[in-house]
Amino acid sequence: MSQPSITDVKTAHFPRLDAAWQRVRLLVRVDELWLAGFAALVGGLAGAGVAAMNGVTHALHRLLFNLPAGQGLSDAPYVETARLLAVPVLGGLVLGLGAWLVAKFRPKGIIDPVEANALYGGRMSLRDSVIVAVQTVWSNGIGGSVGLEAGYAQLGAGLASWGGAKLRLRRSDLRLLVGCGAAAAIGGAFSAPLCGVFYGVELILANYSLATLPFIIIAALAGTLVTGQLHAGSAPLNVALPQMLPLSAYPMAILVGISAGMVAIAIMRGVTAIEAGFRRSKMPVWLRPVVGGLLLGPLGLVSPATLSSGHAALHAQIGLSLPLLTALVLFLGKAVASSISIGAGFRGGLFFASLFLGSLFGKLFADVALVVPGLAAMPVGFYAVVGMSAMAVAIVGGPMTMTFLALESTGQFSITICVLAAAIAASITVKRVFGYSFSTWRFHLRGTPIRSGADIGWIASLTVGRLMRSGDVRMVHEAEPEVLRREAAPGEVKRLVVLDAQGKYSGIVLPAELHAANLDGAGLEGFLHHRDAYLLPGMSVKEALALFERAQADALVVLENAASRKVIGVLSEQYALRRYSEELERRRKELAGV
Repeated sequence: MSQPSITDVKTAHFPRLDAAWQRVRLLVRVDELWLAGFAALVGGLAGAGVAAMNGVTHALHRLLFNLPAGQGLSDAPYVETARLLAVPVLGGLVLGLGAWLVAKFRPKGIIDPVEANALYGGRMSLRDSVIVAVQTVWSNGIGGSVGLEAGYAQLGAGLASWGGAKLRLRRSDLRLLVGCGAAAAIGGAFSAPLCGVFYGVELILANYSLATLPFIIIAALAGTLVTGQLHAGSAPLNVALPQMLPLSAYPMAILVGISAGMVAIAIMRGVTAIEAGFRRSKMPVWLRPVVGGLLLGPLGLVSPATLSSGHAALHAQIGLSLPLLTALVLFLGKAVASSISIGAGFRGGLFFASLFLGSLFGKLFADVALVVPGLAAMPVGFYAVVGMSAMAVAIVGGPMTMTFLALESTGQFSITICVLAAAIAASITVKRVFGYSFSTWRFHLRGTPIRSGADIGWIASLTVGRLMRSGDVRMVHEAEPEVLRREAAPGEVKRLVVLDAQGKYSGIVLPAELHAANLDGAGLEGFLHHRDAYLLPGMSVKEALALFERAQADALVVLENAASRKVIGVLSEQYALRRYSEELERRRKELAGV
C-alpha cells in the first residue's frame, strides 16, 4: 500500500487552509489585480531582505574592525593595523571552507536572476539564493572589495521565484516576478525606485513592455517604501551640481563615457586574469579566499576606502576635490582590490564598486580637464557623477538604470542629458570593443550562451527529440538500386532511410530519383544522400534549422547518438520551421500582453 504524500496529509488535516491556498493560486493566475498584489508582497519581502543584509553587514564591520556605531569601513579615519591584516585572512578561511562545504553537498552551480530568466523560465532555488546572500554579506563584512547588490537581487529574485513556483504561475508570469524581486531589492537598497524599475527591465527581463512595467513599478515602490521605513535605504549623495551647463560640458561627458568604457574593459579583463591565475595555481578552492585576504590587508593599510563596497567612502568624498596622485592611488587600489576579491572567490559583484571607481575616475578626468585651455570650469562633483554613471554602465550594463540611479541619488536633474550621454557612450564603447557586461562576460567564460535575461530557454526546450516523428520512417537495408526501386512505388514514399548490414544509418535514398534514373549497372552510392548529415535528439530547433541549411536538405534522420548511428526518427525542415514560428509568435504575444 502506497504512503500518502505530504500534500495529501496537509489536505486531510487542513482542508480549509488548502482550499484557501488553491483559491489564491487560481486568483493570481487569472486576475492581474491579484498578480499586482503578489508583486507588491514580493517587493516588500525583498526590501526587508535588503534591510536585514545591511544590518548584518554593518554589525560585522563594527564587530570585526572595532568601528564606532554609524561609521562605515571604507570611510573610517583609522582602523587597527592588526585587524586590517587579520580579518580578511581569517574571514577568507571561513568563507573558503563554507564554499567548499556548499560545493560538496550542492555540486550544481547556483543560478542567478539573469540566467534563470534567460534559460529556466524564472525558476531559481530559494535555498541557493539564501546561500548567496549569506556569502555576500560575509564577504563584504570581512572587508572584501565587493558590493552587496548581487546578493540583494539574488535574494529578492529567489523569494519571488519560490513564491511564484508555489502558485504554479505561467512561465511568463514567473519571469516577471523574478524581475519584480530584483527591481524591488535594488530600488530599496538605493532609495531609487526608478533605478530599480529599469534594473528589472533592462538587466533581468531584457525587454520593455507595457504589459510588464506596472508590476515592476509596484514591486520597486514597495521595496523602496519598506527599506525607507526600516531606515535601511541609501542616503542621498551630497554633491553640488551646476543648474546651467555650458555647451562644452556635453562633449566632455561623452568623452568621459568613452574613456570609462575603455578603462572598464581593462578592469573586467583584470578580474578574469586574476581568477584564471588562481585556477592555474592548482590551489584548493577553500584556500583562495585566504590568499585573497592576505593581499587585501596591505591595500587596506594604504586606505580603508579600498575595502568593502566603498559605500561610505563614495558618500563622504563624492563632492570633494582630490589631488591627482591621491585620486589615482585610490582608483588603482580599489580596482586591484575588487579584482583580487572576485578572482579569489569572495562572493559579490562590481555594482557599487563600479560606482565608486567611476566617481574617482571622474575626479581624475576633472584634474586633467583643468589644464585643457578653452574649457569652462566645472565643479568636480559634475565629473564625479558623470563618471560614476558611465563606469557603472560599462561594467554592469543598463544605461537607463544607472542614469536614474545618478539622478535619484543626487536629486538634481539639471545634468540629465550629460549623464545619459555619458552612459550611452560608455555602453556603445563596451559593446563595440568588448561585447559583454561583467555578468554576461562571466557567462561567456562558463560557456553559457546568453547575453541578457531575454528568454531563450524555450529554444533549448524545443528539441529535435520533441519534434521528430518516429512512426512514419521507412527503413530498408542496403541493396541494389533496382531492388530499392521496387520497395516504393512513385509518389507512395518520399524517402527511404538506408541501413547497412549492422543496422547503422547509411544515408537517405529518394524513390523519385530511382524511378527517374537509368539503373543499368548503377550502384547505390550515387543515390545515397546526407550520409554524414543527421540530427541528434538533444539538439535545439535552432541548431536543427542551421543544419538543414548547411546540408541543403528538406528532411534529416535523427540518430540515437553518433557512435551507434541507430535511427530513431526523422524531422522535416518544414515542420521544424512551422513549430519554431509558432513559438516565436507565442512569445511575441506574451511580451505584448495580448
